[in-house]
Amino acid sequence: MNRTGLSRFVSTFAMAGASAVGVGSVHAAAPDALVAAAKQEGQLSVIALPHDWCGYGAQISAFQKKYGIKINELNPDAGSGDEVEAIKANKGNKGPQAPDVIDVGLSFGPTAKAQGLLQPYKVSTWADIPDASKDPDGYWYGDYYGVLAFEVNEDMIDKAPADWSDLLKPQYKNAVSLAGDPRSANQAIQGVFAAGLSTNHGDVATADKAGLKFFAELNKSGNFVPVIGKAASLAQGTTPIIVRWDYNALADRDTLKGNPKLKVVVPKTGVVAGVYAQAISAYAPHPNAAKLWMEFLYSDEGQLGWLAGYCHPIRYHALSAANKVPPALLAKLPPSDAYKGVVFPTLSQQDAYKNTITKQWDQSVGANVK
Repeated sequence: MNRTGLSRFVSTFAMAGASAVGVGSVHAAAPDALVAAAKQEGQLSVIALPHDWCGYGAQISAFQKKYGIKINELNPDAGSGDEVEAIKANKGNKGPQAPDVIDVGLSFGPTAKAQGLLQPYKVSTWADIPDASKDPDGYWYGDYYGVLAFEVNEDMIDKAPADWSDLLKPQYKNAVSLAGDPRSANQAIQGVFAAGLSTNHGDVATADKAGLKFFAELNKSGNFVPVIGKAASLAQGTTPIIVRWDYNALADRDTLKGNPKLKVVVPKTGVVAGVYAQAISAYAPHPNAAKLWMEFLYSDEGQLGWLAGYCHPIRYHALSAANKVPPALLAKLPPSDAYKGVVFPTLSQQDAYKNTITKQWDQSVGANVK
């Protein structure tokens, strides 16, 4: 697979005026035979899908209503590493604790494939997914992306930070958290990398170690809160500043409805985007329901469902070319200039810094995030 092509693809993908794929590639209905087989199985087990993440609450409801298939939701707060471990732990388990599908950070896809944990399946809209963000044999495929941003409780923080370096200021003591454990969660790993990319002026090769150094300083200064930041902890004031994907922060803005007042800041530097990927477990108890779930997510309906949850869907250009993107959805997203200079790490780069950050967090930072 062309690993270097990923950054070129998503950079243009982020621009609304970029060239699009042909109008003729819009979604066709899932095959009747697949629908029937999935209904016969009667259930789908998903993992790590909080309802406020990327609009998944509405997606789950829509799928259940459309096909009458019950969705069993496992550990909504799990990280990408936890999802992979759940497949490993349930290889011989056909019960409700075995996930059928996973939604993980892009770098976890190739790793899980190499470990024999995934089974291939190509959705009917396969051609719309750029080659640089999918396994050529269908073992995993990109679904959406977002960028790391600061989610700020303005009722507690008088002046929101504008960049990563601001987080070290004394005014943010006991205020800054990550939205996951950097030893296993993709979102947190990317946050550490983004901080390093900012402090070392864009050097991807050393951003992992620079990020660990930054968080070590943040922890030593007393600004870092070793608690996984969520909407509830932000509202309560336990974690008034959370480093998280922009789509999660924007969803919290809607959910909290001004109580407290919330601001979403895309930092001036170190703007890092991450593509997530879908995959089906090689040991899925409900393989046909899993395939139907994929067909749903990559249909026009599913892709627009992610966009409604503030995520940039992988088939955005196909939908745009077919005039299927409601202007009201685009109007709710941050202005395009906030994403100027965004960095999309390649798969090989992600593999390298994920390894460094997950293995060296304890000795470098010494903060047990939980």
